[in-house]
Amino acid sequence: MQRVCFILKVRADRLDEYRERHAGVWPEMREALSAAGWHNYSLFSTDEGTVVGYLETDDFDAAREAMASTGVNARWQAEMAPFFEGLSGRPDEGMVPLTELFHLP
Repeated sequence: MQRVCFILKVRADRLDEYRERHAGVWPEMREALSAAGWHNYSLFSTDEGTVVGYLETDDFDAAREAMASTGVNARWQAEMAPFFEGLSGRPDEGMVPLTELFHLP
């Protein structure tokens, strides 16, 4: 099982709305993530807009490809894109895994 952690930056003026949107993630989006192999997926944020994501999956590249092929993901990414700073594409394309330095099982 791969553990994946990534960081994105939400615009400070949109952070409250971003948090609200994630309090009610669409049921079909949640189902698609699970079906695509995204497990224990969590998002955290600072008050300045740094978003830290964490998930576990058998194969991150395959899990991303599976989500990219769904219509629900395309709709979600289109709605979320305006919230982010410094991304030239869709938010899910900006998820660059961080290098794991330590893990205590």
